[in-house]
Amino acid sequence: MSDDPESGSTRDNDGTRFDRLPATADERVVEGRPTREEVLDWWAERFGVPPEAFDGHTFWERGSGKIWAFADDVASPVAIEGLGLAFLRTRREHWKPTLEAVQRFGDAADDCVVHLSREEAAAFVAGDDQELDWDGDWGYLIVTTDVAGEPEPVGVGLYVHGELRSQVPKGRRREL
Repeated sequence: MSDDPESGSTRDNDGTRFDRLPATADERVVEGRPTREEVLDWWAERFGVPPEAFDGHTFWERGSGKIWAFADDVASPVAIEGLGLAFLRTRREHWKPTLEAVQRFGDAADDCVVHLSREEAAAFVAGDDQELDWDGDWGYLIVTTDVAGEPEPVGVGLYVHGELRSQVPKGRRREL
């Protein structure tokens, strides 16, 4: 393993520790590791979430493509089990936000958001896929429903071929 003492980053990807994402591609030392800039750009381009929504948060990779958001800062690398909230899955063809990230930051989104009725949202949270007319982009969407009269993010959906596929993890599904 080769270390970069100035940045605290190592040149390999180790699933037993968290490494801070580099700010820009010029600072990247681990091949394929996303940068903070790329993460913020992706949220802005895909969902319209402004970069300021993530002020005060640092981003970390643990393993290959498992990005976490932490509302503080610590020295990098960190060998612990958890740091903040699971945030984003990268290193695949399409990046995927986590349920936790969408519930925490999805209220700032104004693009690729689908609003469901109470009945549709109940089916979605239960893990059911459903037919949906959507004239926006295919791919991952932020799913909202009204809670106390206001739209509230409930999870991540995958929209393809006229169908909204629930991405609510099996252990988090609920019958409402």
